[in-house]
Amino acid sequence: MKNKGKASGFVEEFSRAKTKLKLMVQYAIGTATHAAVPTRPQFRKWVKMALTRDAEIVLRIVDEAEARDLNRNFRGKDYATNVLTFVYGDAQPLSGDIVLCAPVVEKEAKQQRKNLTAHYAHLTAHGVLHLQGWNHANEADAVAMERLETAIVTKLGYDDPYQER
Repeated sequence: MKNKGKASGFVEEFSRAKTKLKLMVQYAIGTATHAAVPTRPQFRKWVKMALTRDAEIVLRIVDEAEARDLNRNFRGKDYATNVLTFVYGDAQPLSGDIVLCAPVVEKEAKQQRKNLTAHYAHLTAHGVLHLQGWNHANEADAVAMERLETAIVTKLGYDDPYQER
């Protein structure tokens, strides 16, 4: 689906949205890693901030092996990636899974000198936007999606995720 309208209009829409959300957060990682991963209430806040319609979402935090398997099986790419989004049809409410790979998210945050919690917030919003049809398949869509992600993340009180460090 192509990005609809300008990001600024969407920012207004998401900030006023009164959505119903069924969110299940699954921690499919070891307990040592789990300590650095955000809490269910944090994930819920971030999902709600990026959501403009009712949704049923499973947010799954995984290790590198599971992320790699999913990326290979569904995208044909043989590596663990930071976030994957799976949309289940166009029915209402919106339904899908968002998978975050904890080790990749942590490694990226360190490499990019970003706050780990802020990076999780950004990637959660990124996944929710994909669930709603946003993409970054071309330059124009990427720019629009990045503007929207920046608006969401800064509204949450974190730094611009695309600002150079």
